[in-house]
Amino acid sequence: MSSASATPATPATPATPATPATPATPAVTAATGVTTATTSGTKGSRAPRPRNGDAPRTGDSRTAPGTPPGPGAAAHREPRRVPRAVWALPPVVVLALVFLYPLALVVQQSFSPDEGGTSLSPYAEVFASRSFRDALTTTVWLAVGSTVGCLVLGFVLALVIAFVPFPGGKAVAKFIDVFLSFPSFLITLALLFIYGSVGMANGLWTDATGAAEGPFHFLTTPWGVLLAEITFFTPFVMRPLLAAFSQMDTAQLEVASSLGAGPARIVRRVILPEALPALAAGGSLVLVMCLNEFGIVLFTGAKGVTTLPMLVYGKAILESDYPAACVVAVVNIAISVGLYSLYRMVSRRVGA
Repeated sequence: MSSASATPATPATPATPATPATPATPAVTAATGVTTATTSGTKGSRAPRPRNGDAPRTGDSRTAPGTPPGPGAAAHREPRRVPRAVWALPPVVVLALVFLYPLALVVQQSFSPDEGGTSLSPYAEVFASRSFRDALTTTVWLAVGSTVGCLVLGFVLALVIAFVPFPGGKAVAKFIDVFLSFPSFLITLALLFIYGSVGMANGLWTDATGAAEGPFHFLTTPWGVLLAEITFFTPFVMRPLLAAFSQMDTAQLEVASSLGAGPARIVRRVILPEALPALAAGGSLVLVMCLNEFGIVLFTGAKGVTTLPMLVYGKAILESDYPAACVVAVVNIAISVGLYSLYRMVSRRVGA
């Protein structure tokens, strides 16, 4: 007979008295001045704080009265931007006063004959004169001849300095940079000491042969001016060429040489295409500078060699014909600007 043991009943637990509700305790956040309340239903729940930089809202019950705005409020204000026209105004004004205003005066004077008024008679008189046509022809062929000579000589010298190792090569390359700062009359003066009528070359000739004078008298001819300009302006071609050659990958030269290409073929097929932008930049610069060269022609004392800058000097200083001088100056400026525009177009095509 199975008997079931009775489990004694658990006595009832007396009811715990209800905890009295905790009154709302105000807590003021020191940093933001926001008053929060802790209720019996939430554990430490707080009202959302305003983000840093948010200005307190008027009538917000969470913001203490008289509380100043947060420290980041001014930081989030977008600063006022100065219009671009204001920044561009100072350089434009300086450029207009220093360059454009004198140029405008030259152009205005070219249309103002001595009789008064405004007319094209100064241009008609200058274009009809033989001296202007001769000066224009001399200026163009001297500038073109000097540019071609500088390109050929500068390319050969830059090749030697860049690709033919020799003692003092780096010193020669640095001297090219220094040479660019020399004035043009200094080179002309040095050539006069060497090839002048009483220069070193003629002195050696007369000492060796006993002749009354030497054979070197070309400095007072257009060929002397051409030699002086080539001597002075060649470094202006060499500088961009040396910079281009320093960035050239020598592996191309080694591959071309390993395939049996000779030096002339390497120069023609590998080096020259890479040097075209530098040649275009240096050649155009030399061409414009030769068109406006004054000191070399003046210091050589070449008789019968009158360029456009020399004609301007003669008309303004020697003849006091200012309208004619301004006409020649305007023509010279127009040629220079046209050649510069041509240079920019060519440089874009060759990738300079």
